[in-house]
Amino acid sequence: MEAKASARHVRVSPQKARRVVDLIRGKAVTEAVTTLTFAPQAASEPVKKVLESAIANARFRADRESLAFDERELVVTSAFVDEGPTMKRFRPRAQGRAGRINKRTSHITVIVSQLEKKGAR
Repeated sequence: MEAKASARHVRVSPQKARRVVDLIRGKAVTEAVTTLTFAPQAASEPVKKVLESAIANARFRADRESLAFDERELVVTSAFVDEGPTMKRFRPRAQGRAGRINKRTSHITVIVSQLEKKGAR
């Protein structure tokens, strides 16, 4: 079973968000949440919210399909950050010029899935 969550137009640059997402890709969900809780980067907060949303989506799908659900068996199978729209702002510079400031946004997506159980012998 697979569940997905995404946050769009998050006000953190994609480059900084990718650093955080790389920390959790392939990890168990409980370990990933702990990692994000104690990560010093500011982008870890929105990534953690998306991860917790994906866990809740997995729980909801399991309940809807009447499947057994164990959060400890979930793994972050895919996590990626795409670039969102850039807000362009201007600051006054020397000699009447204007310098452009790009305020970048991100689209953060996390996909979690349950580990396949090995067949009993």
